[in-house]
Amino acid sequence: MFLSRNHIKNTLALLILTILIVSCSKENPLEIALKSKSKLIQRVMKSYDDYELQVIYTQIERDKNDTPIFKDFEFNVNDSLYFYPASSVKFPIALMALEKVKELQEKEVHINRKTSFKTQNDTLYTSIEEAITKIFAVSSNQSYNRLFEFLGQDYINNNLKSKNLNGRISHRLSAFHAQNLKTQSIQFKNNPDDSISVYEQEAIENLPLPKLTIKRLLKGKGYIYNDTLIPQPKDFSENNYLPLRSLHDIMKRVQFPEKYSASERFDIKPDDYAFVLKAMSLLPQEVGYDKKTYYDSYSKFFMYGDTKNDIPKNIRIYNKVGSAYGYLTDCSYIKDTHNTIEFMISATIHVNKNGIYNDDNYEYFEVGIPFLAQLGREIYQLEKREQ
Repeated sequence: MFLSRNHIKNTLALLILTILIVSCSKENPLEIALKSKSKLIQRVMKSYDDYELQVIYTQIERDKNDTPIFKDFEFNVNDSLYFYPASSVKFPIALMALEKVKELQEKEVHINRKTSFKTQNDTLYTSIEEAITKIFAVSSNQSYNRLFEFLGQDYINNNLKSKNLNGRISHRLSAFHAQNLKTQSIQFKNNPDDSISVYEQEAIENLPLPKLTIKRLLKGKGYIYNDTLIPQPKDFSENNYLPLRSLHDIMKRVQFPEKYSASERFDIKPDDYAFVLKAMSLLPQEVGYDKKTYYDSYSKFFMYGDTKNDIPKNIRIYNKVGSAYGYLTDCSYIKDTHNTIEFMISATIHVNKNGIYNDDNYEYFEVGIPFLAQLGREIYQLEKREQ
């Protein structure tokens, strides 16, 4: 049968239009997850702005050469809207500590991540390896503060800037001298009982940091200070700031460094890199913590945060969480080795119904963690169906 040129052109045009319609009609998978009929999802989604919800989801596909290909989806993400990052700031600090160890080694300073050290106010020695392990396993504030003293504000924020990561880390956590611009001196020894130090770092004088000028820095209607209610919004302009996109980008750079330029990567020795990747996925019981107190999902909100049951062996979650002032944040790379599933998801949610800070009256376990757990399950099921 002979087909005219016009008929062929019209047929091709119709075919292209059909492909475009089908492509456009394929709904955003993150939107599908957030439209779930689950009550855990819908009670937040009905007023997601009140919860200051932000979510980033990255699909990971592999080409024939096993090269990862990212497809990002965002919901309500805005770097200029402040949320308190809480312990999620420990993630880049752990990586920077290993970077600084490498820099010192290149200057003929004979320390490594296992070398014992203590700050001037400490009575016990620890190591960078131990501090990082505790940061990821149980989100230790003391461990973070020790690494903060090792780095100092100038080093931290210059490092973020050099990697083109938006953020400002200005203070320690749960410490009386949290905002002090002068770090403590640090002593490194091969053995705590040795009389001679292998390296001594003097106290560092850091430059003052300007106040933040982004939106929504004044929060709530009051806060507790010295057991007294101060009836005015809490000002977060001098607090740590690490937007969700920066957190998510850090996870990408750690898990897939080959996708980034040398200046954007964390410059860490291969054996230290292997160590920190493993530390990010460790469960508390795997490093000796009591399972009843520090259950598997103690620091893993997505998928399993609302249960104290064991996480299946085939699921590994490389992540860092944060929780303070009613803010819950989780940044995760989730891998199912049995079903060949891998994806990244980061989210933050604010659960402080009464608008009062420091009263320890937040809806973490009633609203926030159940939402994040269910969101993780919804995304996982979408990934599984794609398989």
